[in-house]
Order: sequence, then C-alpha cells, then structure tokens
Amino acid sequence: MSGGAREPGRSVTSKVLAILGAFDAARPQLTLTELAARSGVPLSTAHRLVGELEEWQALSRSPDGRLRVGPRLWELGQLAPNRLQELAHPWLQELFGSTGENVHLAVRDGLEVLYVDKVYGRRAVPIVSRIGGRLPMHPTGVGKALLAYEPDWFVTSYLARKLERPTSHTITEPGRLARELAAVRAQGYALTYEEMTLGSCSAAAPVLVDGRAVAALGIVLSSRRARELPRLVEPLRAAAAGIATAYASQRASPPA
Repeated sequence: MSGGAREPGRSVTSKVLAILGAFDAARPQLTLTELAARSGVPLSTAHRLVGELEEWQALSRSPDGRLRVGPRLWELGQLAPNRLQELAHPWLQELFGSTGENVHLAVRDGLEVLYVDKVYGRRAVPIVSRIGGRLPMHPTGVGKALLAYEPDWFVTSYLARKLERPTSHTITEPGRLARELAAVRAQGYALTYEEMTLGSCSAAAPVLVDGRAVAALGIVLSSRRARELPRLVEPLRAAAAGIATAYASQRASPPA
C-alpha cells in the first residue's frame, strides 16, 4: 500500500503541492526533514515524492544537500501570462534610468504584497524585495499604497490583526496606521522610513484604474538620503499614472 493510501483525505497531488508550497522567499532552501515538517507530509512519503520531483527537475539540491526549487518550475513559471508586468516594465526601466534608484512593482495577494517586477543597480541601496517574494503590507511603501485603496471592510479587518513589526520604526498601532492610510489617499503616495528594513526608506504610488489600486510602484533609498524622497514623488506618480493608462487601454482594447 502506498503512502498516499495510508493517509485518507489527502491526494498525491495535494501532497506534491504542499511540498512545493513549503518554499518561500524566507526559506528558499530546506532539508528533507524541514520540508516534511512545513508541508505536513510524513517524512517517508516526502522522501519518495521529493525523489520523483528531483528526477523531473521540479526540485534540485544545493551543494550542501538542501533542497530548492528546480529549473523546470522556473520554465513553467515563465509561461504564466502577466500583462501588467509586461506593460509596466518599460516604465520601471525609465524611472530607474532617470533616478538611478531601485524600483519595484507589487500587487496585493491576500494580506501581503507580491513583488512582480524589479529594476535595480549595484550602486543603489540593497533592498529586501525580490520578484516572486512577499512582504507584509503595512511596513512597506507599496503595501501602504495598496492598502490605502482597499475597501473599508478589508482595511478594518487588516488592522484588527496582530501586525508584524520588522523594525522598531514599524507603525503597528491601528489608529495611527489608519490615519496614515487616509493621508496616503489624500496625497496619492506613501512614504516609509526604516519600517521594513533599517537603513532604507521608500516612496510608493498606487497604479489606479477606475479608482482601484491594481498595483503599486515603489522606489527605495538609503535612509541617509531620506530628505531626497520628496523630489522623487512626482516622477514616481507620473510613472504609476503611465502604467495605469497603458493597463486601462489594454483592457479596453478588443482582442485581436
């Protein structure tokens, strides 16, 4: 009898998906034991399924023997359509070219921001965002720009949670955060100062289509240059508006 048959209620597919879903930006590499624990799949079953996934190149091993996502999944991921990313990328390139600062594009996914594109240079301040990575909404500029335009019921529910506090500067008080989100809506952009990472600050603008933030565009600076953020707001908002116009036009165009 196979491992799947001994575990009623879970199909082999659900176990494979649980194994793949155990990896995230914070844990891109896992031992087999860690993988079994995070996926909830028994160790013996995980061992068998991991062997098959390695053979198919969905998983691979690092030099120290830990498991990581393999090239076959990357290939498949490139087939997933992301029209927003395609439309936005030239604007990110242009904004990076005019400012020399790291820029990224994010969308809301559940209670987190999901980074879908990024343009950066080696001379700019390092940032924790990565394409395909996720971060909490409230400590990030793009997250605040997105959260500010969510319906009231969503914001109320979000603020009722126990909010993560990545640094001592992170705003987690519901009342204060609600006031800040109202300010974001009033001014059309968000600012953060060392709320996600010590040593960096950010500005972000929503990509608004029909009054809804379909994405947010952010730019990150070293905290030593925080006084320069205000001069970057207008180029940032202009790029976000350009993305919004391109996205809205694409949606309105009939299929070829």
